[in-house]
This record gives sequence, C-alpha cells and structure tokens, in this order.
Amino acid sequence: GITFDTGGISIKPAAQMHHMTSDMGGAAAVIATMLLAASQKLPIDVIATVPMAENMPSATAQRPGDVLTQYGGTTVEVLNTDAEGRLILADAIVRACEDDPDYLIETSTLTGAQTIALGARIPGVMGSDEFRDRVAALSQQVGENGWPMPLPDELADDLKSGVADLANISGQRFAGMLVAGVYLREFVAEGVQWAHIDVAGPSYNTTAPWGYTPKGGTGVPTRTLFAALEDIAANG
Repeated sequence: GITFDTGGISIKPAAQMHHMTSDMGGAAAVIATMLLAASQKLPIDVIATVPMAENMPSATAQRPGDVLTQYGGTTVEVLNTDAEGRLILADAIVRACEDDPDYLIETSTLTGAQTIALGARIPGVMGSDEFRDRVAALSQQVGENGWPMPLPDELADDLKSGVADLANISGQRFAGMLVAGVYLREFVAEGVQWAHIDVAGPSYNTTAPWGYTPKGGTGVPTRTLFAALEDIAANG
C-alpha cells in the first residue's frame, strides 16, 4: 500500500492530492480480508504479502530515467514516478509466488485509467482468463460489481525499454489500466492462477453515501476477496 502518494518527482496536481491518503486502499482491503478469513476459520491456507511505501519528492527520491532492480532481478526504467504502485506490487507478486500458491489474487488503487474506463464504482478485474472471470462473477454476486478486462499481448510492446527489461509506463495515452496489468503479469510465476482488482475509484467515495457504501474509504474489494477465498475453500 502507498500510504501517501504525491506522485514523487512526477508530482500530482495539488487540488485533490489530499485524497491520496486513500492510496493504501488495496492493502487495507487485503488486511481486512485476512482478519475476516481468520475469524471465519476458512479451511484453506492463505498468505498475505503487503508491500508498504510512501511516494514523496526528495533529494533521494527515484527520478524519471532511473533504472531499478525489482525483487527477483527484473530491471525497470522509471519513466514516471507516479506509476510507483506497480513497482511495489511487482516485488510483492514475486515474493508471493515463492510460496508456490495455487491462486494469487491482489488488489490496489493501480491506475487513474480504471476510473476513466469504468467509473468510480466498478473495479476492473484482470489476470488469468479463467480465474479473472471467476473473481469478476463473485464480485458481482456480492455487490462490488467487478468487471473483467482483457490483457492484450500487443500491449507488452509498449513497455519495452532500451536500458532495462521493462519500462514502468508506456509511451501511449490509451489503455493505461491494461498496460499496468500487463506489467504486473510479467512477474506472475508460470502455473499460478492470478487476478488483479484495480480499485482506484471504488476504494474511496468522494460523493454522498450510496447503498452500503459510506463517504470516504469504502473497503472495496474486501467482499470480493473474501468471496473468492470462500469459493476456493468450497470448490478448489
């Protein structure tokens, strides 16, 4: 979770930056889901890997053009320091895959492009086709309305770098959520059923309460994550 996100050197506009206290919404949902799974004594083994950081400008902050080495050895050229969430998620994905899971489900406030594509109430679900669709269907059943999104292979070309294995953003304006999903896919171990839920909009409600959703932090996608664990416990 990014506990506060200024954008770093690639700084965000000031007008709505105070909402970036919510950028750890995905991490909060994962921790809440673990507490719920433990309280309900689900008969499966569940491990949470929660990376934490703050994205601030400083004399030692990462800079556009820096080349970083992700956990596991993949190098990445940082073209925009405000695409930092995918960097810590990639580290967490590689670490989680070392535990040899059957399923990997993760979530974050990954991209502003999620809100552009699906609005403030509908999470985007990406990942392995079968597991992605399963998670999206469960999300709809529990009222969080996740929607399956594709990860076109050709988008990987937009993440090529001349100085590293990957760039952290593409040079295109379009399909930002999908590009971020393709980036994360690079770090998922072969054979692991994987899903990512982008909750950039749904995790924080800046308008009036609606349904069971309060103003402020919503907890999305805790219901989806727990439903997925219940389904795996029941059906494998």
